[in-house]
Amino acid sequence: MTEDILRYDILVQNALRGVIRKVLSEVDKTGLPGNHHFFITFLTGAQGVKVSNRIKEQYPEQMTIVVQHQYWELEVNETGFGIGLSFSDIPEKLYIPYSAVRGFYDPSVNFELEFDVEQAEDEEDGDASVTAIGTAQPVLQDAASDGEADDKETTAEDDKSSDEGGDNSADVVSLDSFRKKK
Repeated sequence: MTEDILRYDILVQNALRGVIRKVLSEVDKTGLPGNHHFFITFLTGAQGVKVSNRIKEQYPEQMTIVVQHQYWELEVNETGFGIGLSFSDIPEKLYIPYSAVRGFYDPSVNFELEFDVEQAEDEEDGDASVTAIGTAQPVLQDAASDGEADDKETTAEDDKSSDEGGDNSADVVSLDSFRKKK
């Protein structure tokens, strides 16, 4: 097998993170349209992530935020986004680089992006906060799982259920299935 000098895996991850940036930019301009809302999972220890010490202690590895009814000061730029959320009735301001995002899910249309990322401490070259170790893959959720998140307000939660195989049944669309066999 030949060496991938062009690093298609990183190019695909960056392109799919651009989808997150575009969606959040539109929400920043016009608000959340219709029933759209987002679950965004990110690594709290990744370089560039800004959260309070209280949040960092509660979620030392990763956390999931819900952008739905109660958020403020959404600020989107080329490298990440800032957002104000309330955690246990305490307002917090977060900044999340796109490179720290592990998952993006919009249950209103069953759209999900998943990213394989590592913490910055595991990285040898040090020039990026999170290193791609696989490709991001769009995931189409079953319609039966659609209603479970609709009643939630903006909260933070550990994403352990998806790591443990919880009730997140999804079909992962892999680019390998479309490649020609040699």
